[in-house]
Amino acid sequence: MSAGDASRQMGTIAGTVEATIASRPAVPRRAYLDHNATSPLRPEARAALVAALDAGGNASSVHAEGRAARARIEAARAAVAALAGAPVRGVVFTSGATEAAALALHPAVEIAGRAKPCDVLLASAVEHPAVLKGHRFPSDALEILPVDGEGRLDLAALAEALARHRASGRRVLLAVMAANNETGVIQPVAEAARLVREVDGIVFCDAVQAAGRIPLDMAALGADFLALSAHKIGGPPGVGALVAAGPDHRTVSLLSGGGQERNRRAGTENGPAIVGFGAAANAVKAALSAEADRLAVLRDRLERAVLEGVPGARVVGSGADRLPNTTMVTFAGLRAETLVIALDLAHVSISAGSACSSGKVGASQVLLAMGLPEDEAAGAIRLSLGWSSTIEDVDAAVEALKKAVPQLRSRASRAA
Repeated sequence: MSAGDASRQMGTIAGTVEATIASRPAVPRRAYLDHNATSPLRPEARAALVAALDAGGNASSVHAEGRAARARIEAARAAVAALAGAPVRGVVFTSGATEAAALALHPAVEIAGRAKPCDVLLASAVEHPAVLKGHRFPSDALEILPVDGEGRLDLAALAEALARHRASGRRVLLAVMAANNETGVIQPVAEAARLVREVDGIVFCDAVQAAGRIPLDMAALGADFLALSAHKIGGPPGVGALVAAGPDHRTVSLLSGGGQERNRRAGTENGPAIVGFGAAANAVKAALSAEADRLAVLRDRLERAVLEGVPGARVVGSGADRLPNTTMVTFAGLRAETLVIALDLAHVSISAGSACSSGKVGASQVLLAMGLPEDEAAGAIRLSLGWSSTIEDVDAAVEALKKAVPQLRSRASRAA
């Protein structure tokens, strides 16, 4: 084959390949509405993470690279503290919020050098599974508190429990989340903390979903400890923080080893992930008010369109203050997992309750605790918005639900 023939043959092959590629159907854009499970990595966090990976260095080393790594971690610590409205020295970096909860939920607590051992762990019935496990409290020391029909902690039940335990000489540690991960309902943390303070108790607050969506102020909340997670705000997965109201608030360490994190969490810090966490914290803090307003508009548009266009839909917790990005909708008689699959096939990503309970088929325990009938609780889906969400995403979800729900109801009716 001559050089010219070879060239013409290669040109033909290239043209065929280009035509094949051009003839392929375009991949539909997916609408991602599951930010409460994990929020896509923000560009700012990605850039900071990659830069820290390239820079290297162990923050415990005294040479130039180590000092630079330490400086990056301390800058991230300041950013996370600012997001939580907490003192910088109160921030302890962990592998995530589950580890932060495990670190906080221990009977041995020390505040400003004074031992304050806790005998009982009180937790609202709608806490995250990571908290309802009780962690290092004995199983018989865990008491679950009821919530009202909107999913808010029952303060009267809390007051009764506090009085009962005080009369028996038992100190209480209360676990109450800032906002529910499934419904978005904001909890009365400050009011609950005031009641706990009256009996010299301790307060732990899971602020994972609230961070970056509503303002946080540890002093105003009255919390002693607060848990955060990076990947819920567009930071990298695998990093979180336990934030203490003061540098001398301590519990028993989970890990023994080196003196990292002021002897509160042993092990070499995951510097690049921590730096990405700090960058995400800075980004959400800077845009908090405007972003909350934007997301509230999108959420309201979503809820209004679903309630108007999909028969039998009901929004959970609509009578309470909620996060601006979260909506949970029930469709009585349908199964949430079936709806999730139907929307996934329509290129819309949503969830059925907590992503940390994925794979479990059945009604949401949060909704059952709120008093919803099982057939409603079993048909509840969560749609959660975030920094990458658009009007197009919301409208795609609405159109998918308008098609999927009647089809699924028709199938259920035929099968009955």
